[in-house]
Amino acid sequence: MRLLTAEEFTATIGTPPTPVNVDESAPFDFWPYFDAIPREDLGGHDFSNEEVTHVWQMPDGTHQHVLIACDTPNVFLALVLDLRTASVAGHHVLDLNQIYGLSQPSAPDEG
Repeated sequence: MRLLTAEEFTATIGTPPTPVNVDESAPFDFWPYFDAIPREDLGGHDFSNEEVTHVWQMPDGTHQHVLIACDTPNVFLALVLDLRTASVAGHHVLDLNQIYGLSQPSAPDEG
């Protein structure tokens, strides 16, 4: 299991990435890798619903990013698939709230 830094993750992104239909078959079974990721790599987030919400094909034809949602909006576990070796190159918690300064809706007042 390889937890990718932000720089390592970004280095696998090409411009422009192409969206892939999430209902299409994955190029290989990445779920055993997902199941083996240490909890401490998840930054306190829960990805146990195993909901793939986005898949991006990088223009180099080498990498595909599979984004798995959690209960926090705009936070994903990104699995970087290496299509040449049919293996997972690593994983990265992609927190778009932190990266782009997105604000979360506040909870209604209780009281």
